[in-house]
Amino acid sequence: MATLISHSPAETEALGERFGRVAQSGWVLGLSGDLGAGKTQFVKGLARSLGIGARVHSPTFSLINVYEGGRLTLYHIDLYRLENIDQILAAGLEEYLQPAGVTAIEWAEKWFAMPQPGEALSPRVPVFGEAALPRRVQFEALSPTERRITYDDPGA
Repeated sequence: MATLISHSPAETEALGERFGRVAQSGWVLGLSGDLGAGKTQFVKGLARSLGIGARVHSPTFSLINVYEGGRLTLYHIDLYRLENIDQILAAGLEEYLQPAGVTAIEWAEKWFAMPQPGEALSPRVPVFGEAALPRRVQFEALSPTERRITYDDPGA
């Protein structure tokens, strides 16, 4: 696990860009943190470095946005409006745990048990078969402009 302090949305996006430069098909990123903590900013940087030119915004009401046209397809999921694992499973989102591209899941703690730093993620229910568990990216607001971001280092 690595930790950095972001001092601006641009720095948070830059971390997303670092992930995107080394991303491989099949990656799943579990993003967690409060509203406004930087999850969508991170995904914007991820999309940019994948070569996706579309405007990236949080899919709060649609649950998922799919961005194609880059080096890899980006599946951007937002679980904010879902209350529990039953609703997540009913939404049929399991296919995105084995993406032909990269999946970024905001509010991943609703789907996965989010451990303390240094501990492995685990699914809340054993329905995922051989799907890889996501890399963890935790966002914590320290001030109006500063964020502590703790993440699994993907080699970036």
